[in-house]
Amino acid sequence: MVKDVASYELAQVNIARLKYPLDAPELKDFVDALDPVNAVADAADGFVWRLQSDSGNATDVPVFGESWLIVNMSVWRDTDALTAFMYQGQHRELLSRRSEWFERVAEAMTTLWWVPAGHRPTVAEAEERLLRLRAEGPTPYAFTLRTAFPPGNTVAGQVS
Repeated sequence: MVKDVASYELAQVNIARLKYPLDAPELKDFVDALDPVNAVADAADGFVWRLQSDSGNATDVPVFGESWLIVNMSVWRDTDALTAFMYQGQHRELLSRRSEWFERVAEAMTTLWWVPAGHRPTVAEAEERLLRLRAEGPTPYAFTLRTAFPPGNTVAGQVS
């Protein structure tokens, strides 16, 4: 049975371990770029939703119970839309500078998964997907851009 791919959207989470507190001068360029980059994401073709608190971003949203971790989570139409945003403009510039602001971590800190259209993932859901990726490697349940799976393979943790 072929599933309707339009009934799915791509969730992504990216967690980073800060080298400095968010208010440190070493992070000024990163913090100053958050609102402009988020505005570009919000207007990007294929963008659906992003996690944000009252601050307008998600830097104060707790993840894995660690104060030095920050989370970025969003939903996109598909992997092409996410990739197009990630590797162009100011976001690409920020990616090239990430080693200035974030610790290098050996374990996976980013994962993707398909959600039913209209579903907005929680941080707990993202943590669970990331832990599964770390334990099992890429699967239809939690994968990477390098090893992506088509939509419709998982719903709420069940592989079909």
